[in-house]
Amino acid sequence: MSLLVDDVTFAYRRRRPPVLDHLTYRISDGLTILLGPNGAGKSTLLQLLAGTLSPRAGHITLDGTDSTVRSYRRHVAWLPQHVPTTKSLTAREYVAYVAWLKGVERRAAWDIAADTLQRVDLADQSSTRTAHLSGGQLRRVGIACALAHDARLIILDEPTAGLDPHQRTVFRNLLREVSARTPVLMSTHDVADLAEEADTVTCLKAGRITYDGPTHGFLAHADAGSAPGRQAESAYASLMGIA
Repeated sequence: MSLLVDDVTFAYRRRRPPVLDHLTYRISDGLTILLGPNGAGKSTLLQLLAGTLSPRAGHITLDGTDSTVRSYRRHVAWLPQHVPTTKSLTAREYVAYVAWLKGVERRAAWDIAADTLQRVDLADQSSTRTAHLSGGQLRRVGIACALAHDARLIILDEPTAGLDPHQRTVFRNLLREVSARTPVLMSTHDVADLAEEADTVTCLKAGRITYDGPTHGFLAHADAGSAPGRQAESAYASLMGIA
């Protein structure tokens, strides 16, 4: 898989400063954690990568296919911060519908929906309408949707928000399994998420990348006197210029 962000600029309004300004970036294999403060441009970058936004300048390509081409979106799995619901559909129907939209045959999509709901520990809610699910349950439905087709890249925006400790453990175990065969880009505000999970860390500040590389290189930015278990927070503070 080769996903390239090539000299991309994006602004929500022409007269406002761009959120991303001439950004060039390449997604690595394995699990990449995307870090940055609110307003850094993380969600905008993820939406551009998912194909739900288009660059004002520059190009984003997946194995040579431009993000503005419809077929691009079929190969990208996308979990936004806010999972939309369709009141008339159950959890299984919703996951199956998303898989079908991504090109999975209808009968196979129905079977895949059951399997992915089991993988996110939500099989007991498969017949519950999505409008009746809790926030944490809905996040898990969104994760199931992201896993329900043969994606070349999986993009997750704050996937652990609203999950309890047990659900986070289930998700982390699943993440290890999935990222071993499909590249995953995951944004998070929980810096500690990267300590055990990530292969690569990308830090974004004011629309520009301040670090992109292996986790051990990221942790090397930690203050020498940082307490055990707090190196990730220290490294993040150093790269963000936080006193």
